[in-house]
Amino acid sequence: MALQIGIVGFPNVGKSTLFQLITKKQVDIANYPFCTIDPNVGVTCVPDSRVGELANLTKSAKKIYATIEFVDIAGLVEGASKGEGLGNKFLANIRETDAIVYVLRCFKNENVIKTRDDLDILKDKEILDMEMILKDIETIEKRLASLEKEIRANKKEAVKESEVLKKVYELLKDGKIISDISLSDEEKKIVDSYQLLSSKPRLYLLNGEQKDVSPEVLEYFKDKAHIFMDILTEVESGELSEEEQKELGIEPKLNELIKEAYRLLGLINFFTTGSDETRAWTIKSGSSAPQAGSAIHSDFEDKFIRAEVINWKDLIDCNGFAKAREKGMIRTEGKEYIVKDGDVIEFKI
Repeated sequence: MALQIGIVGFPNVGKSTLFQLITKKQVDIANYPFCTIDPNVGVTCVPDSRVGELANLTKSAKKIYATIEFVDIAGLVEGASKGEGLGNKFLANIRETDAIVYVLRCFKNENVIKTRDDLDILKDKEILDMEMILKDIETIEKRLASLEKEIRANKKEAVKESEVLKKVYELLKDGKIISDISLSDEEKKIVDSYQLLSSKPRLYLLNGEQKDVSPEVLEYFKDKAHIFMDILTEVESGELSEEEQKELGIEPKLNELIKEAYRLLGLINFFTTGSDETRAWTIKSGSSAPQAGSAIHSDFEDKFIRAEVINWKDLIDCNGFAKAREKGMIRTEGKEYIVKDGDVIEFKI
């Protein structure tokens, strides 16, 4: 699966520095607004120690990890939905992503230019939300106008679509984010077809230390997907070896961010392993065995016969496939089997 996470926020909150840290790809991180004009895209591995353990077991020639694309998007300003700053370009870039990391500035450094006079984390988050809401309202208004013509032409599907969009429209006007709205599967399918900006899952990265924020902010983000990361310190410590980091008591948060973004999308990994390679394959949680097979090749779903499955840890404990078979640990599963995170699978087609 080609997964894209958009890194968004106001100019100079640490987006491009974070992108550089994640992808080890040098980008322009000059200290002025809009230094990132075209989105920078970088691919990074999803950390997973199971890949290494399985590769050692089966003496794989290659280890292939799951990956995520991170997209560093130009800084947003208030009024983006009306075209302010790089408004329309910024919003179009977000539309293509699967999820969004909001980078919110907590650090107090007067040497780094602010585009807003005061440092207000919740206000920054509210403005980011509102700009996306306003753009979504505009998108829905246009679609509702065209649906009226389809309804007059007696198109039944148009009536249902119009009902769903009107419901979402009213909630957006009340300042609600679509990702926080409870929708039925049918409603969600209709809404998802428009790639609305406020429907994207969100992970909040608070750039600074926990001591930099008020109890009010801590309480607000308590039940939301969030992570504290001092991005500049993370970049500086990234120059040290793992041993040096341990000696200094530094615990890098980069892996935590990547894993959290991965979980945000409701994804799991299954594995294939052998002498050629050990590979992590990314699928949606709840996928059946044939659907999981299609991650390897589209033919695997249509031509699926059965799957031989064992949990990765059980395979390690058995010291390989031969012993696992002797102990009856390898199961034969059919089309209805729901793949679990950590399954090692051999597909029969």
